[in-house]
Amino acid sequence: MSAPRSDSRLTLAEIGAIVLIVVIWGVNNAAAKMATQVLPPMLVGALRFVLASAILLPFVRPPFPQWKNLALLAICAGPVHFGLIYFGFSIAHDLSPLSVSLQLWIPMTVLFSWLLLGEPMSRAAMAGLALAFAGVAIMTGDAHALRDWPAIAVGVVASAAWALGAIIARRTAAVPALKLQGIISLFAAPCMGLASAVFERQRWGALAHADAMIWGSVVFAAVASTVGATVMLFWLVQRREAGRVTPYMLTSPLVSGAIGVGLMGDVLTPQIVAGAAICIGGVAVVAITERLRAKSGRLTPTETAEKVGSMS
Repeated sequence: MSAPRSDSRLTLAEIGAIVLIVVIWGVNNAAAKMATQVLPPMLVGALRFVLASAILLPFVRPPFPQWKNLALLAICAGPVHFGLIYFGFSIAHDLSPLSVSLQLWIPMTVLFSWLLLGEPMSRAAMAGLALAFAGVAIMTGDAHALRDWPAIAVGVVASAAWALGAIIARRTAAVPALKLQGIISLFAAPCMGLASAVFERQRWGALAHADAMIWGSVVFAAVASTVGATVMLFWLVQRREAGRVTPYMLTSPLVSGAIGVGLMGDVLTPQIVAGAAICIGGVAVVAITERLRAKSGRLTPTETAEKVGSMS
């Protein structure tokens, strides 16, 4: 495999892949909220990963290097991360604020690398980190968004779980993206299924009321997001430095926000928009700073996270 290219001009195929990933992630947030309004959240996650496991099982073959780290990574990035995400969407009134908070995984990965691995953090990254969290605070402080503070808090913790998985990935031998997605799915499906069986009631009644749109949301998450977006993302980072494409991925909340306002009744006040813009701007500062570090020849934690999987 050739080294990733760092030249500035993206090809039409690469631009198309970026646009598709952004749209898939943005639509998938809306699909998650729609599905969890009818089905219990852990059940939605279990169904998603049962289907994803069936698709990805052929890619899950030995060897399994450093299997203890790999299992811990899969737990953090699988049932913990996605369990929190689906729970967050199930209690959220609006789609947009939670979608924005889920972008915090990028600065949190850098923060955890500094705290746990002793890696340096530049002043620009520190400033971006502060801006990202300040933006979430400003957004949440709006009178309308304040009712969603529990969901936003859950989104922040979900981002932290993914960031912790990225840190564990740095201590684990490289694993192809589809193989890792398969391992995550195989961990997540039974864990979330067990959580649903223990904590969620009225599962069978909810399944009986699920229409084609709800089942389509689950299938979309499994096929388009877990498999399709991962394939395209892995193709991109094989061709480009991961930090080269990271900033573009931050536009997925715009897709979620458009769907939320246009189809799901979201309300976007000036304060919510300002807070979201500040948050995404701060995350972009961190992502771009990581890209500049990558040019020195060192693999950054954000790149590691992108090489092993996707957020949605």
